[in-house]
Amino acid sequence: MANLEVEIVAADHFVWSGAATMVKGFTSEGEIGILPGHTPLLAVLAAGLLEIAPVDGDRFTVDVDGGFFSVDSNRVVIVADSAQLESGAVSSAGIH
Repeated sequence: MANLEVEIVAADHFVWSGAATMVKGFTSEGEIGILPGHTPLLAVLAAGLLEIAPVDGDRFTVDVDGGFFSVDSNRVVIVADSAQLESGAVSSAGIH
């Protein structure tokens, strides 16, 4: 089964990157869920929580405050104005 390669960055820092099976968040058009094989997409990211299901480890959330959401060829890139991992949500793997 294919995975998503996910990268989340904020305007002033790197947040997280790694392989995931699902990404869920909010765009200006409403809630969106991304699974492997999703059609290409470029959307305005709305403020709220992103939910990430990494290949290894438990699901976690990232609190974002607007930005852009891009999907192409199983690669998801999220560029947020600001982003913060929810405390205690992820092990140290993939976090910088």
